[in-house]
Amino acid sequence: MGSEPGVGWNMVRELAQYGQEVWVITRLDNQPSIETELASKPITGLHFVYHDLPVWARWWNRGQIALYFHYYLWQIGAYFTASKFHHNIGFDLVHHITYGRYCFPSLLSLLPIPFIWGPLGGGEAAPTSFRRDFHWSGRFYETLRDLSRWIGERDPFVRLTAKKSAVAIVCTSETAACVKSLGAKKIETILGQTGVNQEDIAQFKQSDILCSEAPIRFISMGRLLHWKGFHLGLRAFALANLEHGEYWIIGNGPERKRLEALADKLEIADKVRFLGSLAREEALPILAECCALVHPSLHDFSPTVCIEAMAAGVPVICLNLGGPAFQITEETGFIISHDTPEKAVQDIAQAMTCLAQNSELRIKMGQAGPKRVSELFMWDIKAKSLAHLYEKIVHDTEHSSKALA
Repeated sequence: MGSEPGVGWNMVRELAQYGQEVWVITRLDNQPSIETELASKPITGLHFVYHDLPVWARWWNRGQIALYFHYYLWQIGAYFTASKFHHNIGFDLVHHITYGRYCFPSLLSLLPIPFIWGPLGGGEAAPTSFRRDFHWSGRFYETLRDLSRWIGERDPFVRLTAKKSAVAIVCTSETAACVKSLGAKKIETILGQTGVNQEDIAQFKQSDILCSEAPIRFISMGRLLHWKGFHLGLRAFALANLEHGEYWIIGNGPERKRLEALADKLEIADKVRFLGSLAREEALPILAECCALVHPSLHDFSPTVCIEAMAAGVPVICLNLGGPAFQITEETGFIISHDTPEKAVQDIAQAMTCLAQNSELRIKMGQAGPKRVSELFMWDIKAKSLAHLYEKIVHDTEHSSKALA
């Protein structure tokens, strides 16, 4: 799985393989898939503790508002579980990896050992001018999200989490500013919460496709949500008016009918294919056969799909917002200004046209992507960096304790 589950799993797996002794507290509903995987591929040094709320209370883990209350109650139980295990084992430090929103607390920060918080996101917000394109439900969602951030920033436990963190790891400058305002003493910015491994890369059929022949195919992948900005991609594709162009969209969600209606309205329905939800092993080879990933998201803090596209040798077109703006460079794609929706659509269309007409540029960007991923976004590299951070924090803590003694 991608997203938060993928981050948690890959991070702890790589840390254990790097030589760390890792104890993981996670929800009970993750147990079947984890135990099935470990039965076929055991990992030395990786231990799981399953904690959850009583059955009658788990219905709260549905929807954004209910999720907040479920999360809070889960954290209380997780703290007591961790405290019991710490008493018996004696951990060197505790790291809250997911759920990675800066405005949600981690009660594990109350343990008497160094606490690492992150990677964090959530400080990103859809620009006001872009919200007028949203359906009323999208505008309502953004209002609730803004309110959630406002409440979280005033939550004393969130502020305590920030102040007690030895290091707060963030993915974007927007979240860094938010975490700093909460009182975090040390903040480290990384280029993304997510990554890829050799198993992922093996799924990319990196032949010399790169749209060398018609049709010129663009692709967007992800949940079909208003803030993913796929409506901007459709408008840009219509504006580019490529004779042999195609636009494929992988994913499902509440915006699908509106996106299909928009494609009809723009008279490009015959060139747009909605493929629905696909398993990663099906989606990744399709991604590798396209000439560009169009990812005009308005507040993604660390999308895996942009990294997967670079790993597959596929240029990325994204907005200068949130995580993609840090993941992508001028060598690996186009970073589009977010001045206004109209200007963004024009610039995305121009980028599409440029890639469609310039095979040398496609090849150059396609070659730069895997190189950037191999240097910065492999899970083993991320684990190695984290392990060094752990060692430094433990060393500094021991040094400080001896100095006080």
